[in-house]
Amino acid sequence: MKDIDKYLAEAIENIRNDRDTTQSLLEDVMKYLARDDSHHEKVGQVAAKYVETLQRSNEQLVKVAALLQKKENKAAGLTASDKNELFDIIKGGVGE
Repeated sequence: MKDIDKYLAEAIENIRNDRDTTQSLLEDVMKYLARDDSHHEKVGQVAAKYVETLQRSNEQLVKVAALLQKKENKAAGLTASDKNELFDIIKGGVGE
């Protein structure tokens, strides 16, 4: 169980780091966009990707929270499905 807890903590830390980086990049893009309407053509799709990344990280956090709640509610531990889902979250990362 300690390995699972370690990987969960690492996944959460990675999600938070990716969110911070993405938020910073999105803020830079928003400042650039505010300077001139023509900038939307240049970086509008980039901004959309940053927002998608933040949405995916939200989904990952919800999944991790649900798995943690299951873990707390079950004395028997995580199911194989839960473990696979956690592995997918850790393996996939936020930035992909």
